[in-house]
Amino acid sequence: MSTPRLANRPAGRLLGILLLGFAVPRFPAAEVLAADRPNILLILADDLGYGDVGCYNDRARVPTPNIDRLAREGMRFTDAHSPATVCTPTRYSLMTGQMAFRVPRGGTVFTGVGGPSLIEPGRLTLPAMLRANGYATACVGKWHVGLTFRDRDGRPVPDNGVEAVRRVDFSRRIEGGPLDHGFDRFFGTACCPGTDWLYAFIEGDRVPVPPAGPIDRSRLPRHPYADDCRAGLIATNFPMEEIDLVFLGKSREFLESHVRNTPGKPFFLYHATQAVHLPSFAAGSFQGKTRAGPHGDFIHELDFVVGELLATLGKLGVAGDTLVIFTSDNGPETTSVIRMRADHDHDGARPWRGMKRDGWEGGHRVPLLVRWPGRVKPGTTSAQPASLTDVMATVAGIVGADLPDDSAEDSFTMLPALLGQDRGPIRPYLLQQSFAGARYLSIRRGPWKYLDHAGSGGNNYEKNPGLRPFILPDTAPGAPGQLYNVETDPGETRNLYHERPEIVRELKALLDRAKASGRSRPGRSNSHP
Repeated sequence: MSTPRLANRPAGRLLGILLLGFAVPRFPAAEVLAADRPNILLILADDLGYGDVGCYNDRARVPTPNIDRLAREGMRFTDAHSPATVCTPTRYSLMTGQMAFRVPRGGTVFTGVGGPSLIEPGRLTLPAMLRANGYATACVGKWHVGLTFRDRDGRPVPDNGVEAVRRVDFSRRIEGGPLDHGFDRFFGTACCPGTDWLYAFIEGDRVPVPPAGPIDRSRLPRHPYADDCRAGLIATNFPMEEIDLVFLGKSREFLESHVRNTPGKPFFLYHATQAVHLPSFAAGSFQGKTRAGPHGDFIHELDFVVGELLATLGKLGVAGDTLVIFTSDNGPETTSVIRMRADHDHDGARPWRGMKRDGWEGGHRVPLLVRWPGRVKPGTTSAQPASLTDVMATVAGIVGADLPDDSAEDSFTMLPALLGQDRGPIRPYLLQQSFAGARYLSIRRGPWKYLDHAGSGGNNYEKNPGLRPFILPDTAPGAPGQLYNVETDPGETRNLYHERPEIVRELKALLDRAKASGRSRPGRSNSHP
């Protein structure tokens, strides 16, 4: 793999920029020194909705004291968004700072041994940037950005379900994984740990214990949140109900080993959980511990994992030197929303319309909490529109790294917001992609949100009996797109496409330019290199 290009500069120099006619204000210099680089712990939950967390939803039926603690001790973003409404493209965008619709197969959701990696060789990634700046980097948990497995003849195995897994030669190195994209260490899974054709752990770039045979689903819990478990092949060391506890143990091992052996070297730990992606298989010690059923127990386990990671930082004496970021890859799954609303009066999408896969807010507005002792004022809130693509530029500003022009094309630094130095909008606009990638995009500027498509862009509400009760009246019949004012109409109930055609034209033109230019972050060129 070629080494990504990286330049250094004095940390925290926040320049005013001009992009596509929209000015972004100049900010005061941030008092961040590269010599004071913090450790970084990035926790990415799976399918956790905005309304699943107590600090975002006062009607949540599952206590989340550890996640809420991050809000008390740091900053809570109220207008944060996953770049996409499903797993794989969001994870690509988080790792690269680039919207996934800009790359081939950028709307793909991998399963089994699917690949190849969406991240092209040589593209600068978040871990590669940090490693070039002196960080030890580790990834634990769900990768889901694509891998290349090979058969006995050395040919790439195409993703076609369980039969593809049978063809894999597990003695061979796996290509395109975390070790090829900037991580020093990896322990985790190729795709969704609990609903896959391959139920096996990857260590580094190998599967040390290959699958031994078909999974016996009769031994697993049976409840409304269990049906997503595919009939794949499973390894003998893969505990379906304790995957997150295994991930937790591996992250603890990394933290303890790193602090013991290289205490002067900063670390970046990316911990990507299984929870709370269906099937909701909480570990035995968490089952029945909430009054919100199996999915509530799974949220409870996720909160426990967060608490244990925070406790480990404290025990090792590095909590005060560690930047903690907690977020989710998209909104809550349809099954969990439908059943949790009906059975437990818990709404993981509250107060937004839509859910996972949808272009409406419930599909991509997510929790985003940042704790950085001594830098981020405790108990603060930011209303800055932010995307998970922004993690890369924000971290670059913190560690004092310049982003080359051919990297992080859709990433803006949220450092001014974190330091309480923002005096206006940081982003000129916000891009989103729904389930089908480039065919279903939306753009947000100020209060105005334009969806360049009709319908949800993901779920079929007409054909799914469970979703039909959530269909809203069409207030713009025949309109090819949707326009909402999310400040006056946060529920996206009134499509103003026909009433405000001038706003539609402006946002449609801006979206088309953002697609054609290959970037939304300003660069030395208006085209993607």
